[in-house]
Amino acid sequence: MANNRQSAHQLDYMEEDGEDEADSVAEMQGEAQNDDTQDVNLDEYDMLTKVTDTSASQARNGKDIQGIPWDRLNITREDYRRTRILQYQNYENVPASGETVDKQCTPIEKGGEYYEFFYNTRLVKPTILHFQLRNLVWATSKHDVYLISNYSILHWSALLHRLSEVLNFSGHVVPTEKHPGNLLEGFTQTQISTMAVKDSFMVAGGFQGEIVCKRLNKPGVSFCARTTYEDNAITNAVEIYESISGGLNFMASNNDCGIREYNVEKYELINQFQFSWPVNHTSVSPDRRLLAVVGDDLEGLLVDAHNGKTVASVVGHKDYSFATAWHPEGHIFATGNQDKTCRVWDVRDLSKSLAVLKGNMGAVRSLRFSSDGQFLVVAEPADFVHVYDTKANYSKQQEIDFFGEISGVSLSPDDESLFIGVWDRTYASLLQYNRRHKYGYLDSFM
Repeated sequence: MANNRQSAHQLDYMEEDGEDEADSVAEMQGEAQNDDTQDVNLDEYDMLTKVTDTSASQARNGKDIQGIPWDRLNITREDYRRTRILQYQNYENVPASGETVDKQCTPIEKGGEYYEFFYNTRLVKPTILHFQLRNLVWATSKHDVYLISNYSILHWSALLHRLSEVLNFSGHVVPTEKHPGNLLEGFTQTQISTMAVKDSFMVAGGFQGEIVCKRLNKPGVSFCARTTYEDNAITNAVEIYESISGGLNFMASNNDCGIREYNVEKYELINQFQFSWPVNHTSVSPDRRLLAVVGDDLEGLLVDAHNGKTVASVVGHKDYSFATAWHPEGHIFATGNQDKTCRVWDVRDLSKSLAVLKGNMGAVRSLRFSSDGQFLVVAEPADFVHVYDTKANYSKQQEIDFFGEISGVSLSPDDESLFIGVWDRTYASLLQYNRRHKYGYLDSFM
């Protein structure tokens, strides 16, 4: 990722994108093209922008899943979709990287129906602080979701339809436990760039290399640390995983070209590995022997998890990568890149990709394999989440289509629910899809 000295440009890019989203209702009404619409009826505008929750039964009866009133707008959904795809500007560090891979892409059969729409809540308003970092939604069960909204980490109960604040970073956050390396003075007004939640443990990473850890079943914050005091310090990603011994560890990927591994029991720094470029994402193989490491380089690395030595590199992407994920069986992993592709690799033969999966509009910002290994979820920066069938060699997919920037995607540990955070000035929400079975889920009563 570009370093902190370039953050002003990054924020401008994000702000412009947000302004585009904020004007989406005006654009769809055609107001932007008509000078005589300055006196638009405010009551009508309020009605257009007053968005309510949507249930599965309402969607089946014709309501737009996001509550967009297409019948009252001057453009159809299909036409606006075409316009969005044509006009969306994908951020690239390598010019035209997304246009050079088409011939390598795997032929895909669309129309899969693996997850079905269940609910969209407008009570939840996800936000994004850095436009390249989109791992801000985490489900710990099919009913419990954690996400970022402005300075807060929130919990959404899909069962009770209740939103609650877990931690607020706008003020002073201080640890309540004593551990070696714990910054007892804490942090003030921490800008959260990334987060992860597993079971009852949460880690948040900040723009200045901050790490904040909290046990969700206990009050207060357990641990505060700064991974580095360099200017180029942003925490790009964190991953929580079970260690070989059975306890929890977490790994932070930072823009200072380093990754750091901590144990959760004592918050000890176990390992620290340095690379020649900023590290954007790291994930640990199921057997805990290998790390998939990607960053501001065209190549990705397989690294020995114990000594940090590079075991192999993967070649094929045309831009910088921001996502990795391992298939639970342990031989397959995926990488997501700003060249608009996800590549799937087999550690037993890295000479070529198993599959090259191309997005519709933008970079692949986040990846998730289902716990049973049947699906790979691929999220673009906006509008599209793809669910690929791994048993069909990634040649079949379900395409989930909506409007808005994606703050994150998360499968529940049992794979029953898929949650998508949507950031938008008007239509911000949390989408929930449930896994399709031969029997149908009961509709929501809300």
